[in-house]
Amino acid sequence: MAGESIRVLVADDQAAVREGLATLLDLTPGIEVVGQARDGAQALQLVVEHNPDVVLMDLHMPGMDGIAATERLTAEHPGTRVVVLTTYADDSSIQGALRAGALGYLTKDADRVQIARAVQAAANGQSVLDEAVQRKLIAALTGSAAASPDASVNNRPAGPEDAPAAPPNGLTAREVEVLQLIAAGKSNLEIARELFVSEATVKTHVNHVFAKTGARDRAQAVRFAYQHGLAGRPA
Repeated sequence: MAGESIRVLVADDQAAVREGLATLLDLTPGIEVVGQARDGAQALQLVVEHNPDVVLMDLHMPGMDGIAATERLTAEHPGTRVVVLTTYADDSSIQGALRAGALGYLTKDADRVQIARAVQAAANGQSVLDEAVQRKLIAALTGSAAASPDASVNNRPAGPEDAPAAPPNGLTAREVEVLQLIAAGKSNLEIARELFVSEATVKTHVNHVFAKTGARDRAQAVRFAYQHGLAGRPA
C-alpha cells in the first residue's frame, strides 16, 4: 500500500453516522472514501463497483446485516478487508463477526486515530481489536474452557488427543497447544511454565504458529483459533 491511498467503503444504516465517518476518514492522509452503503446488500454492490481495500462495516443493519455481508464479502472478494465498527460488543456479535471473517473489530466510542489505525492495519492484513473487545473475547474463551468438562484434566493444557484429528494449516500438536494457550490470553512465559519448556522454545513455536496461520500478531492468532474451533480448550 506504500504511496497509494487506502480505498475505504463505509457501511452503516444511519446516514448521519455514515456521512460523519466518511468525512472523518477523508480528512485522514492516505485514506480515500470511495463509497457509502446503507446496508449489507448495498455494501456488496459497491464493493463490486469500487473494489475498496477496506470496508468499515456496521453490524446491525436492516435487510442484510453486517455479519451476513462480511461472510459474503470475504468469500467473494478476499482482497477486501472488513473492519467492524459497531455499537455492540456482546459475545455473539464479536464471535459472529470474527467467524464471518472480519479482520478488525471496534466499538463506536473509538476515536478518529483508532479508526484510522484499524483501517490502515487491515489494509496491510493485520488484525486490530478494540481493547474492550479483546477482554471480552478472552473472557469468553477462558470461560468456555472452564465450563467444559473436557477442558482440563488435573489442570493440564490440552494435549494432542484433545486437538482436532487434522489440525489446520499443517500445525503440529504442540503448535496447536501453544495456539490454544495464546487464545486463552497466556504470555510466552506463562506458556513455557504450563508446557514445562523454555521461553525460547515457546517463542520458536509461536513464530511457527504465526507463519503457518498467516497471523502477524497475537490478536490475529486468537481470531484464527476461534474460526477453526481451537479456542477454549486449554485449562
